[in-house]
Amino acid sequence: MPILVAPQAILRQKTRLVRPEDTAELREAIPRMFAAMYKAPGIGLAAPQVGLGLRFAIVDVADKDEARNPMVLINPDIIAETETMSIREEGCLSLPNQYAEVARPESVRVRYQDLEGKRHEIEVDGLLATCIQHEIDHLEGILFVDHLSALKRNMIMRRLAKEQRLKH
Repeated sequence: MPILVAPQAILRQKTRLVRPEDTAELREAIPRMFAAMYKAPGIGLAAPQVGLGLRFAIVDVADKDEARNPMVLINPDIIAETETMSIREEGCLSLPNQYAEVARPESVRVRYQDLEGKRHEIEVDGLLATCIQHEIDHLEGILFVDHLSALKRNMIMRRLAKEQRLKH
């Protein structure tokens, strides 16, 4: 399953809510998404990054040596966040080899559904909080570079475009 690289248009589009009739498509896509994410390697992947305009993402922040902890977040929403910010270096599978420090809320409360449609609410912090916020941004058509100054964002996007040209 190919991971799309910016500036693909779907990466800038807001996704639509997953409905019960989408379940079969998700059951087919999710294992392939995990395989692509682990191979990349990455810790999160949102539906638009593989060309799907649906509101779901997968995350697994476990190190290779740790036991895997795959999470599927369907129709996720951040319902609370701390005022305390955390700065962490972020990268993105849709912006390969590009990294920058991004400030995000240190802790968030997220509401989502699993593949069976069951609702969950979790409070997360640290790397998992950053990863989930990053993936939810994707579902809104936002890339991590949108949290940077215009100067830094333009530098990264130009560098990415140049690397992609040289690759092909």
